[in-house]
Amino acid sequence: MRSRSLKTRLATVTAALATAATLGAAGPVHANAPQPHACSPAVSIDSFSDALDKTTYEGTFVGNLSALAVNRDGSLAAVSDRSALFTLDPRTLRPTGVAPLADDKGAELDSEGVVVDRDGTLLVSSEIGPSVRRYDREGHLLADSLPVPDALRVAPAGRAVTNGTFEGLTLLPGGRTLLASMEYALSGDSAGIVRFQTWDRRRGQDFRLSAQYGYRADSGLGVVETTALPDGRLLVLERGFTSGVGNTVRLYLADPRRATDTSGVENLMGQADVRLVKKTLLTDLVTCPTLGATAKQPQPNPLLDNIEGMTITGHGPDGLRVLLVSDDNQNAAQTTRFYRLNVRLP
Repeated sequence: MRSRSLKTRLATVTAALATAATLGAAGPVHANAPQPHACSPAVSIDSFSDALDKTTYEGTFVGNLSALAVNRDGSLAAVSDRSALFTLDPRTLRPTGVAPLADDKGAELDSEGVVVDRDGTLLVSSEIGPSVRRYDREGHLLADSLPVPDALRVAPAGRAVTNGTFEGLTLLPGGRTLLASMEYALSGDSAGIVRFQTWDRRRGQDFRLSAQYGYRADSGLGVVETTALPDGRLLVLERGFTSGVGNTVRLYLADPRRATDTSGVENLMGQADVRLVKKTLLTDLVTCPTLGATAKQPQPNPLLDNIEGMTITGHGPDGLRVLLVSDDNQNAAQTTRFYRLNVRLP
């Protein structure tokens, strides 16, 4: 989504990791060895690229990128929040294809999340509604939106704020559970506690509404992406923006496996009998080395921008290769930037 100020505002993953081997696996990492380009003991940054910033492909602006996923052939799927689906070369990150996205009435999407399903089709979330719909790789709509609980709909139909709904989307191990993360809290819930909605499916059936969980984001931050790990845990990306200061971007390891199902809890107020998703900070990206990056607007670290998309592109014995991308909002003061990270999990 378009970043706002503080005031206004993984059959499946295993298969994806295997096909993503073309991106290169992380080499052995020894816990006690100093890591080059370290952001924290758990995270290091290998490189960044601004090669796509303010470019076009086949007449379509290449920017506004909100989500990434690895296709079954190893290429990258990238969606923009201006209703476009790009295919990117996994090495150069250059576009090799683009297709428009639309709902069943032909209207554009505020597309924010993308998942590659087991059959190679794509599930795309939109903050309009919100919704999750299935498309082929050419952008053709294949199915109606999945059911969404009334409370998660944008007010006045529900209790969600505009531009604060399904920002993250990921498929859990085994491919039977889909998870979408709200960016901001619902009206009536405590500030910072966002809802993670899941859908489950059985063989031969489509997804049906399932459990829901609460997750507490850091003060002033929203959840902009979730990516499932092979063991059922999640990488969660939190982000915020302060005018005149810049972005805050933090990467967390989260575990929803013992969290309370909050689908029947009308208001999440930090109740003692409601277990929220447990999270552990992996890094605040402000601590990463700048690598010579420059920023077009004030930033606490010039490497930072409006980071919003995340996917796992490879793995090694001691680390995951993670690719991030920033959403430039088609704004001269922001940059479409890719970041290649190495993440070691506790």
